[in-house]
Amino acid sequence: MFDTLYEWFWWDKIWLPAELSWADLEDKDDLVYAKASHLYVTVPYAFVFLLVRYVFERWIATPLAISAGIKQRVRQKRWDPPILEHYYTTQCRNPAQVDINGLSKKSNLSVRQVERWFRRRRRNDRPGVLKKFREASWRFVFYLFAFVGGIVALYDKEWLYDTREVWTGFPKQSMLESQYWYYILEMSFYGCLLFSVAFDVKRKDFKEQIIHHLATLILLSFSWCANYIRVGTLVMLVHDASDVLLESAKLSNYAKWENTCKTLFILFAIVFMVTRLVIFPFWLIHCTWVYPVLHYPAFFGYYFFNVMLVVLLCLHIYWAYLILCMIRKFIFGTLTRDERSENEEEDDENSSQTEDEGAQQQHKHANGLAAGEKDDKNGCFGHLSPPKNMCRSKTVH
Repeated sequence: MFDTLYEWFWWDKIWLPAELSWADLEDKDDLVYAKASHLYVTVPYAFVFLLVRYVFERWIATPLAISAGIKQRVRQKRWDPPILEHYYTTQCRNPAQVDINGLSKKSNLSVRQVERWFRRRRRNDRPGVLKKFREASWRFVFYLFAFVGGIVALYDKEWLYDTREVWTGFPKQSMLESQYWYYILEMSFYGCLLFSVAFDVKRKDFKEQIIHHLATLILLSFSWCANYIRVGTLVMLVHDASDVLLESAKLSNYAKWENTCKTLFILFAIVFMVTRLVIFPFWLIHCTWVYPVLHYPAFFGYYFFNVMLVVLLCLHIYWAYLILCMIRKFIFGTLTRDERSENEEEDDENSSQTEDEGAQQQHKHANGLAAGEKDDKNGCFGHLSPPKNMCRSKTVH
């Protein structure tokens, strides 16, 4: 059965044009062709990336964050009733009102106390700025090296300037050493991202990120096996161009370099729109949709490859919508967070802060403090002072 599935999966009519077979891609005359067995090395390399990432975040990113004024957030000391903690870790982080009432009876706490405990528990689990900075710095370094490496590998290739050359001699196109390492390192990195998704910062577009990573790995794997290497390198280069600016904008935001963050975000938005919504569909997808049929009749691999490119394009459109929403708020001065951030956690923090402030006010009144004490400390114009976070422009989380 497995042999039958194996033979069916690697049926050359699926992967190659009708006139060709795998025998045509055998190494000969000092020409080396891409093979599926070459991709096995990406799995151990992905784990190597995890190790390198750990070392980088601990010994390089953390000192950089500290030098930029970012410190580890001090977790609030909390009392953890066993019943509530067990429910939080095994059942749900945000229980319904009915469950809260039940937990209130079991723990001998008021409903208000149970609600407050869950809010503070969720807030304590939120990743700090230091963690976000380390993740962004790791991705920034990789994307920077990948983009520069892609330029070095492709600057003298004719298909970088004329996409018709992508299909010249296809599929009998020998593999270059620069193409090999470009592919292997990119696939290993995306495999590393999939392995680390369990402990990375989760955002509102978490599912879209997973789809993106999977689609990218499937697309790169198929393009490698079907010898779509030339167009594959172009796709990687186009994606890395904007990712470098995105991660650098995040780093500037975490370090509170507001002007730098705004500039980088504007550059990122421009590059993203040009590369992902113009070059990608009208150059690359056009290249893979129109030119191949001029050389060979359409086959399954032709349709599959183009469908995966369209999936990536749909994700680009979704992210472009979020970017445009951020730009709109940025222009009108109402941007306070990343559109990809989780609303729930921010609401939890705001609610907890409101309750804490209310408790402090009650405590002041109980000790006979005047209600206008704060205004006295700030002077007669204290009520005109803006909130502390009014001038913070958090464009990217």
